[in-house]
Amino acid sequence: METSFFDSSFFSYGIMPLLIFLARICDVSIGTMRIIFVSKGKKNIAPILGFFEVLIWIIAISKIMQNLDNYVNYVAYAAGFATGNFVGMIIEEKLAMGIQMIRIITHQNGLDLVMNLNDNGYGATSVEAHGAKEKVHLIYTIVQRNELKNVLEIIDRFNPKAFYTIEDVKAVNEGIFPPRKQNTVFPFINILREWRKGK
Repeated sequence: METSFFDSSFFSYGIMPLLIFLARICDVSIGTMRIIFVSKGKKNIAPILGFFEVLIWIIAISKIMQNLDNYVNYVAYAAGFATGNFVGMIIEEKLAMGIQMIRIITHQNGLDLVMNLNDNGYGATSVEAHGAKEKVHLIYTIVQRNELKNVLEIIDRFNPKAFYTIEDVKAVNEGIFPPRKQNTVFPFINILREWRKGK
């Protein structure tokens, strides 16, 4: 009696676990992105990602339930979950979505840093304050997350010992921002940005 390919040991202990592993990577990565979009208030994108996330998860878990005696599937499921978290974090880092506020405290003339930031297309506000020992300048600037590295380089050139903190900002109204760069690593995010702009 011949055994079909789908009933063979190679499929059960090789192909099937691999498919479950890949499915878990996909759904966990999508889940990571969904959480990010929810935190950023992207109400139109998060439900779509949630749909595909659950759909892929149901397919993966159904295959495990159909083969409860195949422990290789369990390992593939867990490994896919762990890898999916890692992949999702990499994707989130590459997309660099969102807006961040940088709060800078420097003993040097803060107006010079404000002018430097303005010359590079970044809005900034300086306020005089009192530190533990002397007067300091407290500077605020709001930047797109994908511009954060450039701004930190400007701050470091101005004063390598400047103290600064970085916080996520959910939304802003108006402000000065340099032209948004196109994402060459994940081009589809450019389409999402244009779609959101039209909303």
